Amino acid sequence: MDEQVRRALRHGQTIDITTTGRQSGAPRRIEIVDHVIDGRIYITGMPRADRKRAWLLNLEADPHMVVHLKGPVVADVPATARVITEPTERQALADWVATNAWRGQDPGAMTAYAPMIEVVPDDLAA
Repeated sequence: MDEQVRRALRHGQTIDITTTGRQSGAPRRIEIVDHVIDGRIYITGMPRADRKRAWLLNLEADPHMVVHLKGPVVADVPATARVITEPTERQALADWVATNAWRGQDPGAMTAYAPMIEVVPDDLAA
C-alpha cells in the first residue's frame, strides 16, 4: 500500500464504500464518514430503531468491501468489515462519536441502534 494512502487512512474523512448486495450480488456504493480512533478505522451511522441499513446487512452477508478515498488522496482500498456487536465496545464507540464527531447525538441510542463496523484494510490485516 502506498504511503500516501496509509497517511490518508489515519484521518477520519468522507469516503465512499462499496459492498456486495446480499441478494443481487451487485456492487453497492454509498458515501459515508469514517472515524479513526487509536489508529483503527470505524464507520457508524445514525441510530435507527425500525430497520438495519442496507450497507450493514450487505457486510453481514459478505464482509469484503472497498473503501474509496476521494480527498486529496484518491485510491480504492480493499478491506474487510468487522461488525461491532459487543455491548461494551459499542458503548465506547458511541461515547467517542457523540463527544468528538456528532456532538449532541445520544450515545445510548447509538449503542442500541446505530450500525457500527471496524474497517480493516486488507494490506494491514496481517
